[in-house]
Amino acid sequence: MISDTNERMDTFIQANLSDYIEELSKLCALPSVSVTGQGVEECAGMVQEMLSSRGFEVQKLPTAGQPVIVGRLFGKSDRTLLLYNHYDVQPPEPLELWTTPPFEPTVRDGALYARGAEDDKGEFVARLAAFDAVKAAHNGDFPCSVTFVVEGEEEIGSPHIAQFVRQHSALLSCHGSIWEGGGVDASERAITSLGFRGVLNIELELETMSLDGHSGGAHYLPSAAWRLVWALSTLKGEDERILIKGFYDHVKPPSALDSELLNNLPVNEQDLRQRLGIRRFAAGRSGKEINRSVYKPTLNIQGIKSGYQGDGTKTITPAQASAKVDFRLVPGQEPDVVLAQLREHLDEHGFQDIAIIRHGSMWPAKVPADHPLVTLTSESAAEVYGQRSLLDPLVGGSSPVYAFAEPLGGIPVVTAGTGYANNRIHAPDEHIRLVDFHNGARHIARILDGFADITP
Repeated sequence: MISDTNERMDTFIQANLSDYIEELSKLCALPSVSVTGQGVEECAGMVQEMLSSRGFEVQKLPTAGQPVIVGRLFGKSDRTLLLYNHYDVQPPEPLELWTTPPFEPTVRDGALYARGAEDDKGEFVARLAAFDAVKAAHNGDFPCSVTFVVEGEEEIGSPHIAQFVRQHSALLSCHGSIWEGGGVDASERAITSLGFRGVLNIELELETMSLDGHSGGAHYLPSAAWRLVWALSTLKGEDERILIKGFYDHVKPPSALDSELLNNLPVNEQDLRQRLGIRRFAAGRSGKEINRSVYKPTLNIQGIKSGYQGDGTKTITPAQASAKVDFRLVPGQEPDVVLAQLREHLDEHGFQDIAIIRHGSMWPAKVPADHPLVTLTSESAAEVYGQRSLLDPLVGGSSPVYAFAEPLGGIPVVTAGTGYANNRIHAPDEHIRLVDFHNGARHIARILDGFADITP
């Protein structure tokens, strides 16, 4: 049976839904492309005003890149819930593939179409709707304290957020966090993520000659392309196992509860085969092993560049070669350690001439599946979606969760949001379904309302 408070919150959100969609449309109409800087300052100002108008104490704090907006509101409890969002978006190109212009928000077929409509402006406005609903249901009071952190560089890897959190740890002090993302899976069941893998992005570069040579001399000319291929072949076997000495030494396996949760997740093998045209999965995996393998760290080649890439042929022996590579790291691993292990591996195999350029990194971060915030998040989904949310113990991708979790005292971080399986985030025709916005706001409202009552 739905409680009186929850009923009041639901009624408030339903009555004001069109106003929130209009507010979201105004926010999406402002370009805020962090990779180019287009419109970022203006959008940060709008976010600042949206929080100020709701009674938050708001600060626009500088970083070495784009500013971070921090809004704080003190409730009846000293327990504080931090909500992380970002106001920057991906570039909208290719523009010709949009049905309507990316910065002219349009509602059609039950969805709002615009760049940022879901990732992440829709998430942010849905949380504001949830906040308003909780406040209205409590006659202007708020059961817990709330801190919003809205950054402007997530779409370029959040290069300054870790330093920002360290510098402002007292300001950001909290007892738990709801991260961006979340929503429903392909079967329309709510899903809550409990952790993210880390990542180490690097580039391998080498030069064997000062300029390309004629391939007629390939019997004596040192090919940079071949040398790079030989180096890469020493890093991983065909069974996907990484061959760097010590690489797996600190890997933490899933707990018994996490293993159980992985087995409970739906297997999307056929959907993946059809959507991506996969004929054979890596290492021949199938069924539930596809889900379980998220606990296996990876070494991925993003791209290789060397020699002639134009039409036809050009008979050269390449003088330079490079490869962009990323490692996805599981709990227990650290990017700095892996980088040192990679350097040692290449040196020991005779590839001292290959330079390693570090392009960025994130650390793994994870909350225990039995934490009270996880329980609240999962159970509060039942009234909204008809059943508790599925718990996904570890997501394959990476996120700056690590920048908050440990520096703020090992706080628990979960997801709950407005997404679904095909929002087309980062792609043309990005959109948010109105039903997902509505349900995401209702779910977040329940978490906000109940957070003060859970025990650490």
